[in-house]
Amino acid sequence: MIVMLIGLAAGIISGMGIGGGAILIPALVIFVKPEQHIAQSVNLLFFIPTAIVALVIHIKNKNVNFKMGIPIVITGLGGAVLGSKLALAMNGATLKHIFGVFLLLMGIYEIFGKGKVKKIKNTQ
Repeated sequence: MIVMLIGLAAGIISGMGIGGGAILIPALVIFVKPEQHIAQSVNLLFFIPTAIVALVIHIKNKNVNFKMGIPIVITGLGGAVLGSKLALAMNGATLKHIFGVFLLLMGIYEIFGKGKVKKIKNTQ
């Protein structure tokens, strides 16, 4: 039951485009207690169908800028290969600390970050 609640919460956050991994990984580690590598791999598996559903909805609503997105996807794939190899080379504790520091820094940025977010014109 707890796994299904974690999935529901992470799915809602993913659908909003925020990133369900910020919920999914810590919740799995705290409540289900898998190794960090397992929690992060479950997050990757979770991401595929939720991203497809959210992407289809956002495309239908004309909220996707393909001109900006395609180069990000292409370079992101290369980064994913490098990141996966790097993560596999680390022990679980180091990976957990790096992920925790990342979440902390992102939280601090979101709270104290200055500047206005510019609306980017959708050019499909």
